Amino acid sequence: MAYVAIYTVGRLKHSNDHPASREFFEVGNEVIRQAAKTGHLIKQFSPNRVIFPEKTIKGEGSPILTLTVWKSLQSLYRFTYSGQHKQALRDRNKWFGSLQERQPNYVVWWTEKVTDVSWKEAFKRYDYYIQHGPDPFAFDFKHAFDESGETILLR
Repeated sequence: MAYVAIYTVGRLKHSNDHPASREFFEVGNEVIRQAAKTGHLIKQFSPNRVIFPEKTIKGEGSPILTLTVWKSLQSLYRFTYSGQHKQALRDRNKWFGSLQERQPNYVVWWTEKVTDVSWKEAFKRYDYYIQHGPDPFAFDFKHAFDESGETILLR
């Protein structure tokens, strides 16, 4: 059985103690609680002590990184575009600055084992996506692939 991993990245517009940033952290904590309740979130990786590759994402503001593993691409997609997470996506411009050209906010990939997912692997997939665009190794929801590498349309 294959699982799907997603790495997300952004940079806060304001300092961590700014009211907008505090709101983001409150909303983010609630979104993660809701994700855990779905039964589809398998693992969440802590960003504490992660060595952030500055060459990958340039810009001002504190980086915000997430790395999670899900039971299926469809369950991840449904969660992303529903409920409080959908609202958080709508509100993201008040919390996050825009990334430089060709820098996506996230990258998705398939994995056979949860133990193969790591921050190092996430940075590698993200860098690959920036350099080569979406393919079965690293993709996004608009250009998605199934476990066998075939193009699929998510709805």
